[in-house]
Amino acid sequence: MAQTFFFYDLETTGLNPREDRIMQFAGQRTDMNFNPIGESYNLLVALNDDTLPSPYALMVTGVTPQETVADGYTEAQFAKIFMEEIATPDTIMLGYNSIRFDDEFMRAFLWRNYYDPYEWTWKDGRSRWDMLDVVRMTRALRPDGIKWPTVDGKAVNKLELLSAENGLAHEKAHDALSDVVALIGVTKLIAAQQPQLFQYLLKLRNKKEIQKLVNLDDKQPFVYSSGRYDADHDKTTVALPLAAADYGNVFVYDLRYDPTDWTSKSEKELADILFTPYADRGDDYRKLPVKKLQYNRAPAVAPLGVLSQEDGWAKLQLNQATIEKHRALLLSHPEFAGRVANVLMKKPDWPPISDAEGQLYDGFISDRDKLRSEVLRNTDMKDLKLYKPEFDDARLSALFPRYKARNFPRQSTPEELASYETWRAAHLQAKAPQFMQDMQKVAAAELTDHQQFVLTELKLWFESIMPEPAEPDTSEE
Repeated sequence: MAQTFFFYDLETTGLNPREDRIMQFAGQRTDMNFNPIGESYNLLVALNDDTLPSPYALMVTGVTPQETVADGYTEAQFAKIFMEEIATPDTIMLGYNSIRFDDEFMRAFLWRNYYDPYEWTWKDGRSRWDMLDVVRMTRALRPDGIKWPTVDGKAVNKLELLSAENGLAHEKAHDALSDVVALIGVTKLIAAQQPQLFQYLLKLRNKKEIQKLVNLDDKQPFVYSSGRYDADHDKTTVALPLAAADYGNVFVYDLRYDPTDWTSKSEKELADILFTPYADRGDDYRKLPVKKLQYNRAPAVAPLGVLSQEDGWAKLQLNQATIEKHRALLLSHPEFAGRVANVLMKKPDWPPISDAEGQLYDGFISDRDKLRSEVLRNTDMKDLKLYKPEFDDARLSALFPRYKARNFPRQSTPEELASYETWRAAHLQAKAPQFMQDMQKVAAAELTDHQQFVLTELKLWFESIMPEPAEPDTSEE
């Protein structure tokens, strides 16, 4: 099959992929020249009565829970549409900051609906890409032909501003379909104005291509654009592979900064710097210029040769002599790389996630359980009530009562409904205090008429789904 792009965007109930939910999904398939293929998608996904959306999120999106219930698909229905119609073979899925945000929501969504959370981005010729870092690198290295927005004199890469600056259609920012239309326009613009850079970065969806450039066997400087770098330099620098990171990734050092002050520090000193709370970081705080590069996140990287054209070095306010000097210093202190890796590889002492919905990264699904999941998804509704899947993975077993209660409540047994209700009540009661606090803060702000309407609807949603308080036990012993 011919490769196609599928541009997509989500609106969600909040920022946490493991607990928040997708409310709106929009997308458009195009050919490799950005010509639309078929109709666009603009779907609502019905919220269940176990979800309290963030008031802040809804002030931005303007979508109410009641709208999703009235006009939306269940998660199981949407999952089927997504896997059968959208994530087809040879599809390049892409968005704007999608790899760090939207893709994570899609993984969690597929996980709790008994689909493999990863295969949609790699199997059968599929891949994923993200235009945000492409925009960053284009702005830093090849800005000609594109108008670049600023706010208060500072460079910004917000999609709505970039599309407006270049006269592209973007009717309503933070509406999923409008954002998709704007994204297609921005992508087409970059491909037309800077085709060589665009095609090069498109090829880097494949992590093996990235590993040819960024690897520890031959530590060579490379150009790197990332949101973690300074806006003063258009989020772009020259970095050097430093040490092996978890899951086969790599830590890289920002060669903009002299490593002399860092190479002599002990692990404890490095840890104290790295883990200083943000609230305690004064004006004299200097962060360690090291970050993790993840090969499967389509990072925007390029060889140093791209800086030899169009005053590339000057644009980054760097020069080859400085880069080579800092590289030589790092290579002369190999023990520093080891210390950095030891500190960064230490896992934070977070409490383990006890809820199966948040445990998708605790291990891959076995082939046997993938087959059982497929059987479950394809089980006729009339047979679902008595169906008892025998998963090897305890996480999948724990998800089953919720999956049925949310998507097929009439097919749930009384025991399954009771299990779901017990979990739902505890979950909502734990979330309610923060929700009420956020509601009060939003209500005190200056709101538009529509935002006031959304807030009223959200209050009604809260009142409708909160479980009744337990009756006090007045019986005598």
